[in-house]
Amino acid sequence: MILAKLVENQPSEAVALAAPDCVALTYGIFAELCAATADALNRLGFGRNDRLAIVLPNGPEMAAAFVACSGTVTVAPLNPAYREDEFHFYMEDLKARALLVEAGSNSPAVAAARRLGLAVLTLHPAREAGCFTVSGEAVAASSSRRIAEAQDVALVLHTSGTTSRPKIVPLTHANLLASANNIAHTLGLTEQDRCLNIMPLFHIHGLVAAILASLASGGSVFCTPGFNALKFFAWMEEARPTWYTAVPTMHQAILQRAERNASTIKAHPLRFIRSSSASLPVAVFHALEKAFGCPVIEAYAMTENAHQMTSNRLPPGKRKPGWVGCAAGPEVAIMAADGRLLGTGAEGEVVTRGPNVTAGYDNNPKANAEGFAYGWFHTGDQGLMDEDGYLKITGRLKEIINRGGEKVAPAEVDAVLMQHPAVHQAVTFAMPHDKLGEEVAAAVVLREDAMADERQLRDFAGERLAAFKVPRRVVIVAEIPKGPTGKLQRIGLAQKLGLP
Repeated sequence: MILAKLVENQPSEAVALAAPDCVALTYGIFAELCAATADALNRLGFGRNDRLAIVLPNGPEMAAAFVACSGTVTVAPLNPAYREDEFHFYMEDLKARALLVEAGSNSPAVAAARRLGLAVLTLHPAREAGCFTVSGEAVAASSSRRIAEAQDVALVLHTSGTTSRPKIVPLTHANLLASANNIAHTLGLTEQDRCLNIMPLFHIHGLVAAILASLASGGSVFCTPGFNALKFFAWMEEARPTWYTAVPTMHQAILQRAERNASTIKAHPLRFIRSSSASLPVAVFHALEKAFGCPVIEAYAMTENAHQMTSNRLPPGKRKPGWVGCAAGPEVAIMAADGRLLGTGAEGEVVTRGPNVTAGYDNNPKANAEGFAYGWFHTGDQGLMDEDGYLKITGRLKEIINRGGEKVAPAEVDAVLMQHPAVHQAVTFAMPHDKLGEEVAAAVVLREDAMADERQLRDFAGERLAAFKVPRRVVIVAEIPKGPTGKLQRIGLAQKLGLP
């Protein structure tokens, strides 16, 4: 089965995609769109396993193009905020055969594609949300112009590449459908559910958790232009969603406006809220549940797993604040450095295996040898499991701070700083030190109208942490640098903040 079949298998009159101030797209019209897009791409010379870079704004066209184009080619969504040289690097690295942009686009991706000699295809929006036609430059016909098959690669994404050259993650239709069905099952999604999508659609979280899981259950997605805390509650009024999924920084921004929008929350109650892609502070978990009056479900996910690996459960299942849940699709285990699987309470590297997991990185033997040793995918995260099989992430192995031989997990320090009543956000990171190698530092954003200084925050941490874990510097900032998907970034933060 391929992604486009998700659309064909639903009632034709049911709504699939919606968007602000748009006519909704039904499953029936979506199925026609998938067939027409396959024909158009084939006519232009594209076929199975050809790679199509897509640079489109967040919204229903990007959601629909992902599904429709993957029926014929391999889709490679790129961040629209990239500059020309970045587009050039990623498209060359991906070995893209063409670029798809919206009609009238002034994206620097077009210039990058011209430099690489790639065909440029144009998406022309139609009446319904997400509906479009494709035109553009024909290329020499692909050797395989048929419709895609289940084991074909549907999607390729780059890893973040914060510490090394980004790796290319190929995900097959089978990988993506396994993950979408895992998420739909975990969340009990049905045709009655509607997701309010605020996640970027060049990232695995939005593509799989919001779009594909909804389509797999016959539900619908209200596709926004991207996260905007000022518009979130207006979108709630229009969309009438039953759930949304986001990263913690987005949840925090929404919380700041929740009290003044209590009437909207009451008028349009959510069935649950999902959080993933970064650790959700326990204080934010409780504040969200209090503000929205619904369960908050934290999940653990990664691109190489086509997103979801573990998840907390909806009631009457368990939700454990500070824990990322139990296995929710693939097998999940804790492994020692020598390949031994560890038992309850033992700390080691989190590893996974299952039908949602990529078979390996693209053209990267060294990364594959390291990342798939002993028959499991190695996440690079450090964690442990309790007696219920619930997983706690204790740190990112590459982010662990080595302070003169003492190892400090940044997430632990974050959690303590977040307990201070004046702290809105906190991120702990390594700061260079001439004798210890690394020292502990933290960047903090204070709550509106709250007051605290560096000494007060260090003293607060000192009462709750061993001395070697207490940040030697606490920098109070207006905003902490984030990645393109809204995740707080630790690696390289000392340099960005001029420390020391």
